[in-house]
Amino acid sequence: MKPSIALIDGNNFYVSCERVFNPSLRSRPVVVLSNNDGCVVSRSNEAKALGITMGIPFFKVAHFQKSHGLVALSSNFSLYADMSERMMRLLQRFAPRQEIYSIDECFLDVTDLKCPLNELGQTLRKTLLKQLGLPVGVGIGPTKTLAKLANHLAKKNPSFAGVCVWSAITEAEKQALLTPLPSSTIWGIGSQLERALAALNIHTAWDCYQAPLALIRTHFNVVLSKTITELREEVALEWEESPPARQQIICSRSFGQPILSYSSVEEAVIFHMHRAAGQLREEGSLCHSVGVFIRTNPFRQGQIPYSNHAVETLEIASDDTRMLNAAAIKGLRRIFKAGLLYHKAGVVLLNLSDKTKQQQSLFNPSSSIHSEQLMNAIDSLNQRFGGHTLAFGSGALKYLTRPWDVRLEKRSPRYTTQWEELAEAY
Repeated sequence: MKPSIALIDGNNFYVSCERVFNPSLRSRPVVVLSNNDGCVVSRSNEAKALGITMGIPFFKVAHFQKSHGLVALSSNFSLYADMSERMMRLLQRFAPRQEIYSIDECFLDVTDLKCPLNELGQTLRKTLLKQLGLPVGVGIGPTKTLAKLANHLAKKNPSFAGVCVWSAITEAEKQALLTPLPSSTIWGIGSQLERALAALNIHTAWDCYQAPLALIRTHFNVVLSKTITELREEVALEWEESPPARQQIICSRSFGQPILSYSSVEEAVIFHMHRAAGQLREEGSLCHSVGVFIRTNPFRQGQIPYSNHAVETLEIASDDTRMLNAAAIKGLRRIFKAGLLYHKAGVVLLNLSDKTKQQQSLFNPSSSIHSEQLMNAIDSLNQRFGGHTLAFGSGALKYLTRPWDVRLEKRSPRYTTQWEELAEAY
């Protein structure tokens, strides 16, 4: 029996999360903006109908606020992450195996479920809409790639009513549905591969579906070969029930306003390191090298652009925020130039390794024990009372006005993660 894999994907996820707690946004054009309210990162269908494209700078579409009632909101990542976690927990109940692919997407193994697939897909949609208020599309196919493709069809073709089961589509229907779609519609085919395929006269999703596997293997790498194999209903992509350990962790953010002083840039670096080190420990990894980078605004007139980075290697791999902070500050002092207006800073944790395979220090064997106890205590308190309840040095100044903080002038309340911002019923 062929496997059955369902891909559940949130519709306009950030906008949908906002609409759950603010019903007045329904049926209105709504966009969610990136950090510092710069670019559009999520759009309602009504906003898409106005021609607003993903990633467009907000100032280019701001005029729609007056002409068409466009609502623009700052990113509310605390809300989106919490709603995502609730969505994934709810979906986990429906299948024995789940793979979370992104903040609003996951795969479910529904092979052994004794239920018609279309009925199952509609049940998933109705459950998420009723219990969380989130609209989703469902695609079901014998492979991950076909489940992704079916999900795309479910969202773009109203006749599917939000659920597309690949096995229920005839070959003639597949040709009619896939021929208008560019090859980049297929999961894993980006713009560069799209151009390379076009050189072989493979332009559409239907062309990919019909492409000879031998031709693909001759001209492309194994990744694309697996994609084409999956289009032929043969499983080539394995399940990843736990995400693979990352090779690096990056935390950075553009400043809300240009920063001149070293102390403010250092505060921002320490703040980012607090987040990065927490992620490092959560994944059970250790860091061997610490990178730090800063840059000015390359588009600022009257100032020569400056960008630089530094990497510090640790003598002993660590997940201790104190050691990581010290390395980052050491690197920052090497690359900081006085008299410049800085636009962005960030940290990178490099050369990560599994903590369970740590090589102990011969000369200071007990230091890691004390370090682990302290970091566990800090993480426990931050998890219970908030992400920056305890932090080191200037990174702990969360209650003070920080000039490098991102602009979130249009952010909605964090309804599900902050007691003081709970929704009020009248």
